[in-house]
Amino acid sequence: MSIRLNSAKFKVLGARLACLAAMAPLAGCGVNRTLPPRVVAQDYRDRHPVVLADATTSIDVFPVNRLDNATSGRIRDFVTRYRRFGHGQITLLAPTGAKDQLAVRGGVDAVKRVLADSGVSSAVYVASYPVSDPNLAAPVRLSFQGVRAKVAGRCGEWPADLASASSLEGWDNTTYWNFGCASQTTLAAQIDDPRDLVAQRGESPSDIESRMRAIGNVRKGADPSTEWSVKGSNISKVGGG
Repeated sequence: MSIRLNSAKFKVLGARLACLAAMAPLAGCGVNRTLPPRVVAQDYRDRHPVVLADATTSIDVFPVNRLDNATSGRIRDFVTRYRRFGHGQITLLAPTGAKDQLAVRGGVDAVKRVLADSGVSSAVYVASYPVSDPNLAAPVRLSFQGVRAKVAGRCGEWPADLASASSLEGWDNTTYWNFGCASQTTLAAQIDDPRDLVAQRGESPSDIESRMRAIGNVRKGADPSTEWSVKGSNISKVGGG
């Protein structure tokens, strides 16, 4: 008697399992499944993203005994950027081993004076570096640590053979790994304020005069839009011909 009862239970259980197995493909149609990300990013903006990093900002100054206006302006622009994005100290590296070390010393003093006039003399740390070739120009190097936009990785890496003669990898019709890295690096170098990448700026105040002029035209029933007049010219008459 017990054997028949167990056999009946097994039949009921088998029927239920068969029903669940048949319904499983249908149940999957209503479920949102997220596919895993690609192992290799196909878009160059994913392979070489522009990120905000704590990086070094530096300039090379080629001074003589005195600084011209262009060089002084570059140093002031460097100080302005330090105040906006930098932290810590400004490092001034003076060259040692140059041909005319006396002129180099005078140039270093001139750079220090511009930094002092800009109000950052207390934040300047002075050190030196050896000149590898005395026949070459030896610059005074200014640098600081701060927020910069840069590419996360390094350009010039070729992890795979472009020809792929020994494999079928080149048959995928995809861009090579280094593609777009130079463009992303150039874009990062052109960004004035790196914080614009993560947060938008507030809107500037509206032009009150332009707004009141448009409101006045609406009240008078006139067209409030701006009228632009374009005067064409015959190219054959340019230059008196």
